[in-house]
Amino acid sequence: MSAMKLFDRSEMRYFPLSERKNKVFIERDYVDEKTYKSNASPELRLRAECIADELRKAKEAGASRMCAFGAHAIKNGLGPLLSKFVAEGWFTHLATNGAGIIHDWEFAFQGQSSEDVRANVVLGQFGTWQETGFSINAAIAAGAYEGLGYGEAVGKMIAGDGIDIPSSEVLEKVVCDKNAPLSKRAAAADFLDEIRFLDLPDGRFLAIAHPYKRFSVQAACYENGVPFTDHPMFGHDIIYTHKANKGAAIGRTAEVDFLRYVASVSGLQNGVYLSIGSAVMSPMIFEKALSMARNVALQKGKDIRNAAIHVFDLQRETWDWKKGEPPADNPAYYLRFMKTFSRMGCPVDYTSADNRDVLVELYRALHR
Repeated sequence: MSAMKLFDRSEMRYFPLSERKNKVFIERDYVDEKTYKSNASPELRLRAECIADELRKAKEAGASRMCAFGAHAIKNGLGPLLSKFVAEGWFTHLATNGAGIIHDWEFAFQGQSSEDVRANVVLGQFGTWQETGFSINAAIAAGAYEGLGYGEAVGKMIAGDGIDIPSSEVLEKVVCDKNAPLSKRAAAADFLDEIRFLDLPDGRFLAIAHPYKRFSVQAACYENGVPFTDHPMFGHDIIYTHKANKGAAIGRTAEVDFLRYVASVSGLQNGVYLSIGSAVMSPMIFEKALSMARNVALQKGKDIRNAAIHVFDLQRETWDWKKGEPPADNPAYYLRFMKTFSRMGCPVDYTSADNRDVLVELYRALHR
Protein backbone atom coordinates (compact mmCIF):
# COMPACT_ATOMS: atom_id res chain seq x y z
CA MET A 1 0.00 0.00 0.00
CA SER A 2 1.03 3.59 -0.60
CA ALA A 3 2.50 5.41 2.37
CA MET A 4 0.80 8.64 1.28
CA LYS A 5 -1.58 9.92 3.93
CA LEU A 6 -5.34 9.97 3.40
CA PHE A 7 -7.76 12.29 5.15
CA ASP A 8 -10.05 10.45 7.56
CA ARG A 9 -13.64 11.68 7.17
CA SER A 10 -14.72 9.76 10.27
CA GLU A 11 -13.03 12.47 12.32
CA MET A 12 -15.37 15.12 10.96
CA ARG A 13 -18.34 16.60 12.73
CA TYR A 14 -21.56 16.98 10.76
CA PHE A 15 -24.34 19.44 11.48
CA PRO A 16 -28.15 19.29 11.17
CA LEU A 17 -29.34 20.81 7.91
CA SER A 18 -32.10 22.58 9.85
CA GLU A 19 -29.44 24.74 11.54
CA ARG A 20 -28.07 26.12 8.28
CA LYS A 21 -29.00 29.59 7.11
CA ASN A 22 -30.12 29.51 3.48
CA LYS A 23 -30.49 32.16 0.80
CA VAL A 24 -33.18 30.59 -1.39
CA PHE A 25 -36.65 29.45 -0.32
CA ILE A 26 -38.34 27.53 -3.11
CA GLU A 27 -41.96 28.38 -2.26
CA ARG A 28 -41.05 32.06 -2.32
CA ASP A 29 -38.46 32.07 -5.10
CA TYR A 30 -39.57 29.56 -7.72
CA VAL A 31 -40.18 30.93 -11.20
CA ASP A 32 -43.84 31.08 -12.19
CA GLU A 33 -43.88 31.48 -15.96
CA LYS A 34 -47.32 33.14 -15.77
CA THR A 35 -46.27 36.01 -13.50
CA TYR A 36 -42.51 36.25 -14.09
CA LYS A 37 -41.38 39.66 -15.38
CA SER A 38 -38.90 38.87 -18.10
CA ASN A 39 -36.00 41.16 -19.00
CA ALA A 40 -35.49 39.38 -22.31
CA SER A 41 -33.93 41.29 -25.16
CA PRO A 42 -35.60 41.34 -28.59
CA GLU A 43 -32.83 38.97 -29.73
CA LEU A 44 -33.70 36.46 -27.01
CA ARG A 45 -37.43 36.62 -27.78
CA LEU A 46 -36.72 35.97 -31.46
CA ARG A 47 -34.37 33.13 -30.54
CA ALA A 48 -37.04 31.60 -28.31
CA GLU A 49 -39.56 31.64 -31.16
CA CYS A 50 -37.05 29.90 -33.45
CA ILE A 51 -36.22 27.24 -30.86
CA ALA A 52 -39.90 26.65 -30.16
CA ASP A 53 -40.43 25.94 -33.84
CA GLU A 54 -37.41 23.61 -33.88
CA LEU A 55 -38.71 21.76 -30.81
CA ARG A 56 -42.11 21.24 -32.44
CA LYS A 57 -40.49 19.79 -35.56
CA ALA A 58 -38.06 17.65 -33.54
CA LYS A 59 -40.92 16.31 -31.42
CA GLU A 60 -42.87 15.38 -34.53
CA ALA A 61 -39.77 13.68 -35.97
CA GLY A 62 -39.08 11.78 -32.75
CA ALA A 63 -35.61 13.34 -32.41
CA SER A 64 -33.87 14.12 -29.12
CA ARG A 65 -34.65 17.42 -27.40
CA MET A 66 -31.97 17.89 -24.77
CA CYS A 67 -31.35 20.59 -22.17
CA ALA A 68 -28.09 20.70 -20.21
CA PHE A 69 -27.70 23.33 -17.50
CA GLY A 70 -25.58 24.46 -14.60
CA ALA A 71 -26.74 24.32 -10.98
CA HIS A 72 -27.85 27.97 -10.97
CA ALA A 73 -30.88 27.02 -13.05
CA ILE A 74 -32.11 24.97 -10.09
CA LYS A 75 -30.97 27.52 -7.51
CA ASN A 76 -32.80 30.24 -9.44
CA GLY A 77 -36.08 28.37 -8.94
CA LEU A 78 -36.44 26.89 -12.43
CA GLY A 79 -37.01 23.28 -11.33
CA PRO A 80 -40.83 23.46 -11.55
CA LEU A 81 -40.69 25.04 -15.01
CA LEU A 82 -38.22 22.40 -16.24
CA SER A 83 -40.66 19.81 -14.91
CA LYS A 84 -43.37 21.29 -17.13
CA PHE A 85 -41.13 21.04 -20.20
CA VAL A 86 -40.62 17.36 -19.34
CA ALA A 87 -44.25 16.54 -18.51
CA GLU A 88 -45.43 18.15 -21.76
CA GLY A 89 -42.88 16.22 -23.82
CA TRP A 90 -40.76 19.15 -24.98
CA PHE A 91 -37.54 17.89 -23.39
CA THR A 92 -36.55 14.24 -23.68
CA HIS A 93 -33.37 14.55 -21.60
CA LEU A 94 -32.10 16.86 -18.85
CA ALA A 95 -28.46 16.95 -17.76
CA THR A 96 -26.74 18.85 -14.96
CA ASN A 97 -23.84 18.68 -12.52
CA GLY A 98 -23.63 17.47 -8.92
CA ALA A 99 -24.58 20.82 -7.43
CA GLY A 100 -27.80 20.83 -9.45
CA ILE A 101 -28.68 17.45 -7.92
CA ILE A 102 -28.02 18.79 -4.42
CA HIS A 103 -30.03 22.01 -4.74
CA ASP A 104 -32.97 20.10 -6.16
CA TRP A 105 -32.84 17.54 -3.35
CA GLU A 106 -32.54 20.15 -0.59
CA PHE A 107 -35.52 22.04 -2.01
CA ALA A 108 -37.55 18.81 -2.01
CA PHE A 109 -36.43 17.89 1.50
CA GLN A 110 -36.69 21.20 3.35
CA GLY A 111 -37.81 23.84 0.88
CA GLN A 112 -34.54 25.75 1.19
CA SER A 113 -31.02 25.67 -0.27
CA SER A 114 -27.90 27.77 -0.99
CA GLU A 115 -25.73 28.28 2.07
CA ASP A 116 -23.34 31.16 2.83
CA VAL A 117 -20.06 29.69 1.58
CA ARG A 118 -17.88 32.55 2.79
CA ALA A 119 -19.16 32.36 6.36
CA ASN A 120 -19.23 28.56 6.61
CA VAL A 121 -15.79 27.83 5.16
CA VAL A 122 -14.25 30.02 7.89
CA LEU A 123 -16.06 27.92 10.49
CA GLY A 124 -15.15 24.61 8.87
CA GLN A 125 -18.84 23.95 8.29
CA PHE A 126 -19.29 24.47 4.57
CA GLY A 127 -20.90 21.37 3.09
CA THR A 128 -20.90 19.49 6.39
CA TRP A 129 -24.67 18.89 6.55
CA GLN A 130 -25.77 15.51 7.83
CA GLU A 131 -29.02 15.02 5.95
CA THR A 132 -27.67 16.14 2.57
CA GLY A 133 -24.52 14.02 2.72
CA PHE A 134 -26.21 10.99 4.26
CA SER A 135 -29.35 10.88 2.11
CA ILE A 136 -27.85 11.54 -1.31
CA ASN A 137 -24.91 9.19 -0.76
CA ALA A 138 -27.20 6.44 0.53
CA ALA A 139 -29.49 6.87 -2.50
CA ILE A 140 -26.51 6.65 -4.86
CA ALA A 141 -25.21 3.50 -3.12
CA ALA A 142 -28.64 1.90 -3.50
CA GLY A 143 -28.85 3.06 -7.10
CA ALA A 144 -25.44 1.60 -7.90
CA TYR A 145 -26.61 -1.81 -6.66
CA GLU A 146 -29.88 -1.53 -8.61
CA GLY A 147 -28.12 -0.45 -11.81
CA LEU A 148 -29.65 3.03 -11.79
CA GLY A 149 -28.14 6.30 -12.89
CA TYR A 150 -27.04 9.01 -10.44
CA GLY A 151 -29.94 11.38 -11.12
CA GLU A 152 -32.39 8.50 -11.38
CA ALA A 153 -31.37 7.16 -7.96
CA VAL A 154 -31.90 10.52 -6.28
CA GLY A 155 -35.13 11.11 -8.19
CA LYS A 156 -36.42 7.71 -7.06
CA MET A 157 -35.65 8.58 -3.42
CA ILE A 158 -37.51 11.90 -3.68
CA ALA A 159 -40.52 10.48 -5.52
CA GLY A 160 -40.80 7.51 -3.17
CA ASP A 161 -39.92 9.35 0.05
CA GLY A 162 -37.12 6.98 0.90
CA ILE A 163 -34.77 4.17 -0.08
CA ASP A 164 -35.30 0.42 -0.36
CA ILE A 165 -32.62 -1.32 1.71
CA PRO A 166 -32.15 -5.01 0.88
CA SER A 167 -31.27 -7.42 3.67
CA SER A 168 -27.68 -8.30 4.43
CA GLU A 169 -28.55 -11.92 3.68
CA VAL A 170 -29.69 -11.07 0.15
CA LEU A 171 -26.59 -8.98 -0.52
CA GLU A 172 -24.27 -11.65 0.86
CA LYS A 173 -25.82 -14.21 -1.50
CA VAL A 174 -25.21 -11.93 -4.46
CA VAL A 175 -21.61 -11.33 -3.39
CA CYS A 176 -20.98 -15.08 -3.18
CA ASP A 177 -22.86 -16.00 -6.36
CA LYS A 178 -20.16 -17.07 -8.81
CA ASN A 179 -22.68 -17.05 -11.65
CA ALA A 180 -23.54 -13.36 -11.14
CA PRO A 181 -21.60 -10.71 -13.09
CA LEU A 182 -18.57 -9.47 -11.19
CA SER A 183 -19.85 -5.91 -11.47
CA LYS A 184 -23.10 -6.89 -9.72
CA ARG A 185 -21.23 -8.76 -7.01
CA ALA A 186 -18.94 -5.78 -6.44
CA ALA A 187 -21.89 -3.36 -6.24
CA ALA A 188 -23.58 -5.66 -3.72
CA ALA A 189 -20.40 -5.79 -1.63
CA ASP A 190 -20.11 -2.00 -1.68
CA PHE A 191 -23.74 -1.56 -0.65
CA LEU A 192 -23.39 -4.14 2.11
CA ASP A 193 -20.39 -2.23 3.41
CA GLU A 194 -22.40 1.01 3.31
CA ILE A 195 -25.33 -0.54 5.18
CA ARG A 196 -23.08 -1.76 7.95
CA PHE A 197 -20.99 1.39 8.12
CA LEU A 198 -24.01 3.68 8.33
CA ASP A 199 -26.14 1.25 10.35
CA LEU A 200 -28.95 1.41 7.79
CA PRO A 201 -32.17 -0.56 8.48
CA ASP A 202 -31.40 -4.10 7.32
CA GLY A 203 -33.98 -5.34 4.83
CA ARG A 204 -36.38 -2.47 5.47
CA PHE A 205 -37.48 0.74 3.84
CA LEU A 206 -35.53 3.83 4.93
CA ALA A 207 -38.16 6.57 5.10
CA ILE A 208 -36.97 10.06 4.11
CA ALA A 209 -39.84 12.52 3.76
CA HIS A 210 -39.75 15.12 0.99
CA PRO A 211 -42.63 17.49 1.78
CA TYR A 212 -41.67 19.87 -1.05
CA LYS A 213 -41.13 17.27 -3.76
CA ARG A 214 -43.64 18.99 -6.02
CA PHE A 215 -40.78 21.43 -6.75
CA SER A 216 -38.31 18.67 -7.69
CA VAL A 217 -37.41 18.23 -11.35
CA GLN A 218 -35.52 15.02 -10.51
CA ALA A 219 -38.70 13.50 -9.13
CA ALA A 220 -40.66 14.73 -12.15
CA CYS A 221 -38.18 13.12 -14.55
CA TYR A 222 -38.24 9.86 -12.60
CA GLU A 223 -42.03 9.75 -12.63
CA ASN A 224 -42.18 10.60 -16.35
CA GLY A 225 -39.47 8.13 -17.36
CA VAL A 226 -37.23 10.90 -18.74
CA PRO A 227 -33.46 10.74 -18.17
CA PHE A 228 -32.15 13.27 -15.65
CA THR A 229 -28.42 12.68 -15.77
CA ASP A 230 -25.69 13.92 -13.49
CA HIS A 231 -22.14 14.45 -14.71
CA PRO A 232 -20.06 14.93 -11.56
CA MET A 233 -16.40 15.67 -10.95
CA PHE A 234 -15.05 14.01 -7.83
CA GLY A 235 -14.60 16.44 -4.95
CA HIS A 236 -16.64 19.23 -6.56
CA ASP A 237 -19.78 18.78 -4.45
CA ILE A 238 -20.58 18.88 -0.76
CA ILE A 239 -21.62 15.23 -0.62
CA TYR A 240 -17.93 14.31 -0.88
CA THR A 241 -17.29 15.73 2.56
CA HIS A 242 -19.56 13.13 4.15
CA LYS A 243 -18.27 9.81 5.46
CA ALA A 244 -21.12 8.05 3.62
CA ASN A 245 -19.58 8.94 0.27
CA LYS A 246 -18.41 5.95 -1.78
CA GLY A 247 -16.38 6.57 -4.90
CA ALA A 248 -17.35 3.25 -6.45
CA ALA A 249 -21.06 4.07 -6.19
CA ILE A 250 -20.47 7.51 -7.70
CA GLY A 251 -18.56 5.92 -10.56
CA ARG A 252 -21.17 3.26 -11.30
CA THR A 253 -24.13 5.62 -11.34
CA ALA A 254 -22.28 8.38 -13.20
CA GLU A 255 -21.23 5.89 -15.88
CA VAL A 256 -24.87 4.89 -16.39
CA ASP A 257 -25.79 8.56 -16.70
CA PHE A 258 -23.05 9.30 -19.22
CA LEU A 259 -24.02 6.37 -21.42
CA ARG A 260 -27.67 7.44 -21.27
CA TYR A 261 -26.54 10.91 -22.28
CA VAL A 262 -24.62 9.47 -25.25
CA ALA A 263 -27.70 7.47 -26.25
CA SER A 264 -29.74 10.69 -26.30
CA VAL A 265 -27.05 12.52 -28.28
CA SER A 266 -27.21 9.63 -30.77
CA GLY A 267 -30.78 10.73 -31.52
CA LEU A 268 -29.97 14.39 -32.16
CA GLN A 269 -30.20 14.30 -35.95
CA ASN A 270 -33.01 16.82 -36.64
CA GLY A 271 -33.08 17.44 -32.89
CA VAL A 272 -32.32 20.29 -30.50
CA TYR A 273 -29.63 20.74 -27.84
CA LEU A 274 -29.80 23.60 -25.33
CA SER A 275 -26.83 24.43 -23.12
CA ILE A 276 -27.81 26.92 -20.41
CA GLY A 277 -25.29 28.35 -17.96
CA SER A 278 -22.81 25.49 -18.18
CA ALA A 279 -19.32 26.65 -19.13
CA VAL A 280 -17.55 23.35 -18.46
CA MET A 281 -19.79 20.32 -17.94
CA SER A 282 -22.06 20.61 -20.97
CA PRO A 283 -19.46 21.30 -23.70
CA MET A 284 -17.00 18.75 -22.32
CA ILE A 285 -19.42 15.82 -22.20
CA PHE A 286 -21.11 16.87 -25.43
CA GLU A 287 -17.98 16.71 -27.59
CA LYS A 288 -17.11 13.20 -26.37
CA ALA A 289 -20.70 11.99 -26.63
CA LEU A 290 -21.15 13.36 -30.16
CA SER A 291 -17.91 11.75 -31.31
CA MET A 292 -19.04 8.40 -29.86
CA ALA A 293 -22.48 8.72 -31.45
CA ARG A 294 -21.00 9.63 -34.84
CA ASN A 295 -18.52 6.75 -34.61
CA VAL A 296 -21.43 4.31 -34.58
CA ALA A 297 -23.69 6.29 -36.92
CA LEU A 298 -21.06 6.54 -39.66
CA GLN A 299 -20.58 2.77 -39.60
CA LYS A 300 -24.26 2.53 -40.54
CA GLY A 301 -24.05 5.11 -43.29
CA LYS A 302 -25.67 7.81 -41.17
CA ASP A 303 -24.47 11.03 -39.50
CA ILE A 304 -25.48 13.70 -36.99
CA ARG A 305 -25.11 17.07 -38.70
CA ASN A 306 -28.54 18.67 -38.51
CA ALA A 307 -28.69 19.18 -34.74
CA ALA A 308 -29.53 22.71 -33.64
CA ILE A 309 -27.23 23.75 -30.77
CA HIS A 310 -28.25 26.83 -28.79
CA VAL A 311 -25.95 28.10 -26.05
CA PHE A 312 -26.92 30.61 -23.35
CA ASP A 313 -24.80 32.22 -20.65
CA LEU A 314 -24.35 35.59 -18.96
CA GLN A 315 -21.05 36.48 -20.61
CA ARG A 316 -21.38 39.20 -23.19
CA GLU A 317 -20.41 38.13 -26.67
CA THR A 318 -19.92 40.07 -29.88
CA TRP A 319 -18.61 37.35 -32.17
CA ASP A 320 -21.03 35.75 -34.60
CA TRP A 321 -20.33 32.05 -34.12
CA LYS A 322 -22.16 31.20 -37.31
CA LYS A 323 -19.01 32.48 -39.04
CA GLY A 324 -16.97 29.77 -37.36
CA GLU A 325 -14.16 30.06 -34.85
CA PRO A 326 -12.69 33.55 -34.21
CA PRO A 327 -8.98 34.24 -34.75
CA ALA A 328 -6.64 33.73 -31.80
CA ASP A 329 -6.13 37.49 -31.37
CA ASN A 330 -9.87 37.98 -30.74
CA PRO A 331 -10.97 37.74 -27.07
CA ALA A 332 -13.92 35.59 -28.16
CA TYR A 333 -11.43 32.85 -29.05
CA TYR A 334 -10.99 32.26 -25.32
CA LEU A 335 -14.69 31.76 -24.63
CA ARG A 336 -13.88 28.10 -24.24
CA PHE A 337 -17.36 26.61 -24.19
CA MET A 338 -18.33 28.30 -27.45
CA LYS A 339 -15.07 27.31 -29.10
CA THR A 340 -15.92 23.71 -28.23
CA PHE A 341 -19.49 23.87 -29.53
CA SER A 342 -18.41 25.65 -32.72
CA ARG A 343 -16.18 22.68 -33.60
CA MET A 344 -18.99 20.11 -33.50
CA GLY A 345 -20.00 20.32 -37.16
CA CYS A 346 -23.58 21.37 -36.34
CA PRO A 347 -25.38 24.74 -36.50
CA VAL A 348 -24.64 26.68 -33.31
CA ASP A 349 -25.46 30.11 -31.89
CA TYR A 350 -24.85 31.97 -28.66
CA THR A 351 -27.09 34.37 -26.75
CA SER A 352 -26.16 36.26 -23.61
CA ALA A 353 -29.12 35.99 -21.25
CA ASP A 354 -30.32 35.13 -17.74
CA ASN A 355 -31.37 31.48 -17.49
CA ARG A 356 -34.76 32.50 -16.10
CA ASP A 357 -35.49 34.70 -19.10
CA VAL A 358 -34.37 31.93 -21.47
CA LEU A 359 -36.67 29.22 -20.17
CA VAL A 360 -39.65 31.47 -19.50
CA GLU A 361 -39.51 32.99 -22.98
CA LEU A 362 -39.13 29.55 -24.54
CA TYR A 363 -42.07 28.14 -22.61
CA ARG A 364 -44.23 31.10 -23.54
CA ALA A 365 -43.22 30.77 -27.20
CA LEU A 366 -44.22 27.11 -27.19
CA HIS A 367 -47.70 28.05 -25.96
CA ARG A 368 -48.40 30.94 -28.29
